[in-house]
Amino acid sequence: MTQRETETLHIVGGGMAGSEAAWQAAQMGVNVVIHEMRPTVGTFAHQTGNLAEMVCSNSFRSDDDEQNAVGLLHWEMRAANGLIMSAADAHRLPAGGALAVDRDPFAELVTDRLRAHPRVTVTDEEVTTLPDQGHWIFATGPLTSPALGQAIQTETGADALAFFDAIAPIVYADSIDMSKAWMQSRYDKGETEEERTAYLNCPMDRDQYEAFIDALLAADKTEFHDGETATYFDGCLPIEVMAERGRETLRHGPMKPVGLTNPHDPETKAHAVVQLRRDNALGTLFNIVGFQTKMKYGAQTDVFRMIPGLENASFARLGGIHRNTFLNSPTLLDDQMRLKSKPNIRFAGQVTGVEGYVESAAMGLVAGRLAATQILGHHIPAVPQDCAMGALIHHITGGAEAKTFQPMNVNFGLFRPVEGLKGGRRGRKDRYKAYTDRAKAAWSAWLSQSALDAA
Repeated sequence: MTQRETETLHIVGGGMAGSEAAWQAAQMGVNVVIHEMRPTVGTFAHQTGNLAEMVCSNSFRSDDDEQNAVGLLHWEMRAANGLIMSAADAHRLPAGGALAVDRDPFAELVTDRLRAHPRVTVTDEEVTTLPDQGHWIFATGPLTSPALGQAIQTETGADALAFFDAIAPIVYADSIDMSKAWMQSRYDKGETEEERTAYLNCPMDRDQYEAFIDALLAADKTEFHDGETATYFDGCLPIEVMAERGRETLRHGPMKPVGLTNPHDPETKAHAVVQLRRDNALGTLFNIVGFQTKMKYGAQTDVFRMIPGLENASFARLGGIHRNTFLNSPTLLDDQMRLKSKPNIRFAGQVTGVEGYVESAAMGLVAGRLAATQILGHHIPAVPQDCAMGALIHHITGGAEAKTFQPMNVNFGLFRPVEGLKGGRRGRKDRYKAYTDRAKAAWSAWLSQSALDAA
């Protein structure tokens, strides 16, 4: 292997994590090769060959950087000049207090900026082994190919861990009956009228809700292959799985009726409400919020057209389900996100056991910076545990219990307590503000120190 090849950072997977890792390393002066098997080798969920394609929701969730842990992660990524957040902000859609993204232009922008970068090369090839030499980041995400998955399993000597992600359906806006539906964000949240009317709402009375639950429970579902176990990440449960946990579960989850007033019938309180969120800038597509599903296609159209306002709905995409593989990172990765048995390899993104677009991109950001700093021969301090990035890294590389390790979203439960603050719900606002203030200071100091060390 030549010196040039040794100094190049190879990134396997061009999703959120791989794209962000490549951008960070290239911006630090390292040559990067992204090995992305699409479109030569496709997957169940992807539709294009673009980098950072969004295959499930189009939401990056809350953008509140003072009271929400994922909003804090947004802030930290912006502070590091992250590509994913820059592209998300450029193609932001109204979503109340959340950050929703016009998915196709978003992915196109990420792809264009990486392909145009003088230090980045993108190759459409499948990597099926774990190399012994060179600098590598594996960011293959939830749809790691079977061959590579087998190579990882062989190297780690561990049984493959997997759960299942379900994809929500998307509806054409012009097929929604607006004489029954209306536009409103819950509690009118948002600073502009566009934000306060970011969601499309379909109300149900008690009888409609009960009939919907009956149909949902009786619908034909996707069968699993032999040997597959149906374990779901709680933040991405199919609606029929939620319904199986109790008839009221959906009404207290994605179909909760609170904070909404139906202008068609303002005196009547809905028993349940189905919300749809804009999926593109044109406003021609809406996804059904929280309606991930494993129902078969025919059953989906029958059941979803029971929703008032969607009786004649036309679907741009129906829901689906796919396997998601992840490492038992607490036993396999060190605090630099390196594979203990092959320290020339780092892992990043969902394969490490974080859940969500933002968390995946964040782990790519850190992995890219750590790898680039090592290649450049500089020292980099450990990511402080008090910032959102550090809290996630600490969790996946040792803070979590290995025997019960499951994918995790960023949340304030991963943060070390702030001394002297009141616990419980009443003290939550002050406590969360203290967490975010401390995190911002810690992350800013780390970015500043890293820049000095790399100078």
